[in-house]
Amino acid sequence: MAKDVINVDGQDIVVREDTAKAFRGVHWALWSIGAFIVIAGILFVIFFIGAASDGNVERPSQIQNTNSR
Repeated sequence: MAKDVINVDGQDIVVREDTAKAFRGVHWALWSIGAFIVIAGILFVIFFIGAASDGNVERPSQIQNTNSR
């Protein structure tokens, strides 16, 4: 059985290779989800600020009335 070393709480622990792969896979997945949330939040803020900073605040009913003319 192949062994591998993982780092848990600053300590190196020798575990089986499949356990180490699962450990690294879970950490990779959590970092990926976190990065997705951060990127989505940044995009939301950018688009929200862009939409709010044009100086023209209109309700959807006002937008619909101006387009129908």
